[in-house]
Amino acid sequence: MKVIVVGTGFVGLTHAAVLSESGHEVYAYDIDKQKIAAYNSCERAKIERYVNEPGLSSIIIETHNRYLFFIGPDEIEGIIDGTDAIFLCLPTPPNLDGSTNLSYYTNAVSYLGSLLAKRQDQRRVVIINKSTVPIGTARLLQKILNEHNVPNFGVASNPEFLPEGDAVEKSRKPDRVVVGADTPEDFEILRNVYSQYVKHVRISYTETTPETAEAIKYVANTLLLTYISFWNGVGARLGETFGNIVMEDLKRGVTSDDRISTWGSYVSNGAGGSCFGKDIQSLIFQLRQESQPYGLLKDVYEINEYQKTYLVDRAVNEVGFNFNNKTIALLGLAFKKRTNDMRDSSALKVVEALLGRGVKAIQAYDPLAIDEAKHFFNPNNNNLFEKITYHDNVKDAILNSDALFITTDWEEFRGVAGTVEKLVKPPYLVIDGRRMIANYNYLVKKGYGYLAVGSKYLAPK
Repeated sequence: MKVIVVGTGFVGLTHAAVLSESGHEVYAYDIDKQKIAAYNSCERAKIERYVNEPGLSSIIIETHNRYLFFIGPDEIEGIIDGTDAIFLCLPTPPNLDGSTNLSYYTNAVSYLGSLLAKRQDQRRVVIINKSTVPIGTARLLQKILNEHNVPNFGVASNPEFLPEGDAVEKSRKPDRVVVGADTPEDFEILRNVYSQYVKHVRISYTETTPETAEAIKYVANTLLLTYISFWNGVGARLGETFGNIVMEDLKRGVTSDDRISTWGSYVSNGAGGSCFGKDIQSLIFQLRQESQPYGLLKDVYEINEYQKTYLVDRAVNEVGFNFNNKTIALLGLAFKKRTNDMRDSSALKVVEALLGRGVKAIQAYDPLAIDEAKHFFNPNNNNLFEKITYHDNVKDAILNSDALFITTDWEEFRGVAGTVEKLVKPPYLVIDGRRMIANYNYLVKKGYGYLAVGSKYLAPK
């Protein structure tokens, strides 16, 4: 199949690369010429500056200019003929009222419509939403293309379910593929695109309406965030309120029931990333517009937002820690391990809260996200960001600090107790937003304070 993928961010780049592994002729298109040049360079560092996913740059290097081609605005018109499928992988950021900003989307579709209307080869082409878009957006796509008099086209919704940090493997071996379309012709084209999955014994391949496919993505993401917010809003609160509750035992005892998911049973200082917060706000907006109740979703969202900064307040109110003029070691900037993505990361809110409390300095470390952090915390936008310094390892970040805050679940942070003992002397507060330190009792016995999600404050002995 000849496929065009419009947008080469996290979703588009991963989708294009993995499709090319299957032998499709894939053209990944973006209006950002610098990004296209970086991908065409086949230099790992340049590729990973934009999207850092395990294994992704290797696929790009291997399939580049054989099955995978990167094109910019000057080239797309020349390859539009003969295309079977066009996937839209575009930004859909939230507006202030929670609704979805579709401007990138509609601009791209209008441009594609003008090109498709002029093509010589008028074979059937399916334009597919892979971005998360409000229910009914496929009809908007249809309307725009009809306004441009595009001949012989279909529309479809094919939402992505890619966890960052594991996106390549989940693209190669998805648990499900959901395709929403209107006609047998369009379903057939998508079956050809996804031929290796259609009758796979371990992969659910679902064909449905475009509106149902759009809804599936919203319900799935909202349910996942509900699991997380339930454990943070109930499990963590119990452990922080009543003495002698062991959070790990609580989770194990509850999830031993086969009916109860183990996924999301961790407690943390909030879930981030490009999807959860944005999608649940969009779903709230869509229900509110139709005068439907949305109280459960509102609570789920607010619990997650509360988690991102409440440990700073707990340190002040429960521990009596004064952040003013203190140096804080911040371990973790990305919203989760194995990615450099900081969109909606808890670290963004933590830094804001720490600066608001008057800290003298923040010494930050993250294995992948430092370059991204320099973009988010640009001193030209706020001179308080000059208080942030970036370090190459855990030791340098902790050295000469007054307290430690863990915000991301990188595995290397699990062994930080020994590093703390070697580098800084009590009194010293460890704030564990991810419950990463299993041997926290060792720290407490050595005279360090330990404050974690899901537990009362453990004062030094």
